[in-house]
Amino acid sequence: MQSIDTFLRARAGRLLLALAAAACVPFPAAALTLPPGVVLNPTQTLVRNNGSEPETLDPALAESVGANNITRDLFEALTANDAEGRIVPGLAERWEQKDPLTWVFHLRGNARWSNGEPVTAGDVVYGIRRFLDPKTASTYASTYGVFLKNGLEVATGKLPPEAVGVSAPDPLTVVVQTPYPVTFLPGVMSNNNLGPIYRKAVEQWGRNWTKPGKMVSNGAFVLKQWVVNGRVVLEKNPLYWNAAGVYITRVSYLAVDDGNADVKLYLAGQNDWVESLPPGTYAHYKAQLPNEIRNAPMLGIRYYSFQTQDPVFKDVRVRKALTMVLDRDVLAEKITADGQLPAYGLVVRGMEGASIDTYEWAHWPMEKKVAEARRLLQEAGVKPGTRYTLAYNTSEYHKKMAIFAQSEWKTKLGLDIELEAMEFKVLLKKRHDGTFQLARNGFIADYNDVTSFLALVRCDSDQNNNFNCNRKAEALLEQGLQQVDPARRKQLLDEGIHMIMEDYPIVPLLQYSLPRLVKSYVGGYSLQNAQDRFRSQDLYIIKH
Repeated sequence: MQSIDTFLRARAGRLLLALAAAACVPFPAAALTLPPGVVLNPTQTLVRNNGSEPETLDPALAESVGANNITRDLFEALTANDAEGRIVPGLAERWEQKDPLTWVFHLRGNARWSNGEPVTAGDVVYGIRRFLDPKTASTYASTYGVFLKNGLEVATGKLPPEAVGVSAPDPLTVVVQTPYPVTFLPGVMSNNNLGPIYRKAVEQWGRNWTKPGKMVSNGAFVLKQWVVNGRVVLEKNPLYWNAAGVYITRVSYLAVDDGNADVKLYLAGQNDWVESLPPGTYAHYKAQLPNEIRNAPMLGIRYYSFQTQDPVFKDVRVRKALTMVLDRDVLAEKITADGQLPAYGLVVRGMEGASIDTYEWAHWPMEKKVAEARRLLQEAGVKPGTRYTLAYNTSEYHKKMAIFAQSEWKTKLGLDIELEAMEFKVLLKKRHDGTFQLARNGFIADYNDVTSFLALVRCDSDQNNNFNCNRKAEALLEQGLQQVDPARRKQLLDEGIHMIMEDYPIVPLLQYSLPRLVKSYVGGYSLQNAQDRFRSQDLYIIKH
């Protein structure tokens, strides 16, 4: 019998011809080009709210959007996202796919660590091995490990870190092997979890290596100050390979989780960038500050996680009933009122690799949904007055959404929902530990392929906070991921996703958009960035 490697290579002749042609296409320019007529401000400093205190500045451990916003400035992976959201060269100046399972990344010869030492392919290999090593305890190890040969086996402790399919044949070449065709691998490799790490700093300082004065990084900025629950301050890295093309000299990330406080700072001139407008305020600020309002749909989903192993939510009928009765139209139009779209499945609009999967009851009249939900609860033996707990991180936005859900479940199903507010870092731990019943959750794609979202519901994924597992669906997903034919891949993934969502592991709520205020003098901000990945090196301050 042919090995899977031989089988896949034999079927990929036409794919290789396409890849060879694509390899001839030049990569987008990395340097920031100012629009004609732009006059730069003498002071190039930026203050932006980050929404919460980062749980870490270690790229291997970074999980939240806030932490990754900062590490994206401090570190540079093999590839990167530009202001438009496109994949562009990062540490690697170019790359090619040698065959369906092998990629080669060619590093820049002038890349330096912030201490002046060259960044080598060995640093990338070390960073990836450390990231996947169970001793590091990264909550993203298996999420990205599945795309690297032996990566999942390393992440789960079945093989040593040295077994992962990443090697450095010379100081400027990184070879990445995948277990099946991963045509979107350059997008995956833009995540700093898979980037280089300066080994000496980690070994010298241990867990303290991410503190100011100890961190050695390779991005466009270096860590200057970290005031817990206050701000993280970065300064331009003069040793960055493209320092001449970086205009911002200092950026401060605020840790303000209250949307109203965020806006007050903005209106007072103490903040250039609101993380997200409080719910219900978008129309007001759109009218008041039309030149500063920013909003665009994102590859992201707001949802609630069920702890499916908790006795109260083991019955799928209970999970389905709670999912059915939330009026997403009211939530989108009256509660958040900021351009977000109702979500009735895992896959959002704009996501590649799968179809939008919508529950068959999504467009029923609400009366019919409520009647069916009550019937399901009665069959499951759930009586009116039953109490559940919903955990969310402290934020006026999440509080307002939670109060809406609490009211919906009370008035329509007679259920009592106790709301628990907590710091974001506490909620992260609670979700991973499974010490919750219902928990606020949200996810923004790490790259544009449905596998990014699949990490939320797959059996062995460390991003699966609902602890549901459907092995029959898993077999379909695995079969789909092995496909070279995109149409067949999509068909199998669609089937697997549908099967998983019929288990009701999560409550889809809304497709993210990011309504925010950004000062008109902040240049480089794009509404095409569907993953909300803005590097400070792509921004600049216009004279004002």
